[in-house]
Amino acid sequence: MSAADDKDSIRELLARYCFLLDDYRLSEFAALFAADGTWSSRNGTATGPRAIEQLLTSLVPVPGPGTRRRHLTTNILIDLRGDTATVRSYFMVVRDSANGPAIAVAGRYEDEVVRVDGQWFFQSRRLSHDIAGESGLLPAGGPSPTS
Repeated sequence: MSAADDKDSIRELLARYCFLLDDYRLSEFAALFAADGTWSSRNGTATGPRAIEQLLTSLVPVPGPGTRRRHLTTNILIDLRGDTATVRSYFMVVRDSANGPAIAVAGRYEDEVVRVDGQWFFQSRRLSHDIAGESGLLPAGGPSPTS
């Protein structure tokens, strides 16, 4: 693969992250992470796809009226190093609210990605919430997303 192909594949990884999370396909979402990959934010940290899926299930409400969310990723910088890369980008989450769309949070992703058998995965994804509003996440220890 060329560097351009690798960068396109990594950008697609970032896009899949948003679509799968917003569509509440959390098992597929978690499979975007390497076997020992880590997801980390102010809301918690988990390592490995199963733990990541469990953490996100405890945080993210099932999409529906009043709980729909859209993750947007921009300004993607990719530093390739063979089968690994460092990726920096900005994100914004827009969510439903009683008054219409609301910006829930904006910040940055700092990622380490790794190529395994020709496919790119997150080795680590760290979220920094630079501008935070009401995120619309489930309360800690609150009801399960299916209740």
